[in-house]
Amino acid sequence: MTSPLHIDGTWHPDFAPLREVFIENFRSRGELGAAICVYRHGEKVVDLWGGVANRETGALWQEDTICCMMSVGKSMAAFCLLMLIDRGKVDLEAPVTRYWPEYGQAGKEKTSVRMILSALSGVLYADAAPDGAAYDWDLMCRALAAQKPEWEPGSQGAYHSMSAGFLLGELVRRVDGRPIDRFFTEEIARPMGVDYRYGVGDGDLHRVSDIMPNPASTTFTQTRDITTKLGRAWRVRPASPTPYNDPAFRGSVVPSVNGHGNARAIARVYAALANGGTLDGFRLLSPTLVEAMRTESWRGTCGMTDRPFRYGLGLFLNYPPMMVFGANPRAFGHPGAGGAVGIADPEVGLSFAYSPNLMCAGAGMGDRCQALVEAALGPQATIEI
Repeated sequence: MTSPLHIDGTWHPDFAPLREVFIENFRSRGELGAAICVYRHGEKVVDLWGGVANRETGALWQEDTICCMMSVGKSMAAFCLLMLIDRGKVDLEAPVTRYWPEYGQAGKEKTSVRMILSALSGVLYADAAPDGAAYDWDLMCRALAAQKPEWEPGSQGAYHSMSAGFLLGELVRRVDGRPIDRFFTEEIARPMGVDYRYGVGDGDLHRVSDIMPNPASTTFTQTRDITTKLGRAWRVRPASPTPYNDPAFRGSVVPSVNGHGNARAIARVYAALANGGTLDGFRLLSPTLVEAMRTESWRGTCGMTDRPFRYGLGLFLNYPPMMVFGANPRAFGHPGAGGAVGIADPEVGLSFAYSPNLMCAGAGMGDRCQALVEAALGPQATIEI
């Protein structure tokens, strides 16, 4: 089905208001190109895409268009480690040094796996890594192993903007032997049939939509300013006039920031979490571990961004105004800089995902994303501060 604004795809009549908000984003909120997807009780009920995938050429967003979904990839990396915990390969309460001995330096000897997943490790930077080193996995992991935490591990929460993907991914590699990109592909993407990956191969480059940076994005601005905490963390990203569209960036493995896919893929993964951890016979995680994931680990002012967050295991918990995940206070998910997001609400059996190519403004999820989330999952929850 197509509208004059080039909106294609399918939707259940119950979600017609969501489709109208999606269209309105293009008409009045500056949307360039994007996709949204919703699952309800394990069934796909919304799968819409539209707009322009490439502003320069005018190429339209297609059914199989993918884009960089930024930090949504952190949750995918967390699911990989959580799968190993679920299988008894990793003990959530064990010290990281049981699996990664070199990590036990500079005051990190008692850091547990739980602290890594809960963003309580205090390892936000890789100060020993040279500028632009982010695409060298081994070098980055050595630098993180040597890094002194910003505070006693376990004592304060902070969004591990740059480091999370390496910390989670290296634990997976140390235990399983496979690098995080291969583990995700073989253990989640292929079995679930989801179009998402770390590192875009040559055969898929033609369907990648360019990311349009927004100078009004707080995260985008701060990551490029080395005098800020986010800038200190992200100075390891190689300099580029088009940081998210550079071929080296697309081809690398940096799970904190460069997972590429679309809303359809992320909504399907989160649909398993909204359905007790299993979808179409594939068990992603046990119900017990899904509950552990959405149990609050900490709340308060983030030590990296100075924004108010609630955090579980490997992802955020509903906490307006920064994390807007609908009407259910127990909904959970993970956004990406620019507005992409994946959300699960098990109480109503819904998952939602959004993948745009135009970054949002401000420090939160952006007006386009928030409008869609409210249409899909209800108005903002009231959560006691």
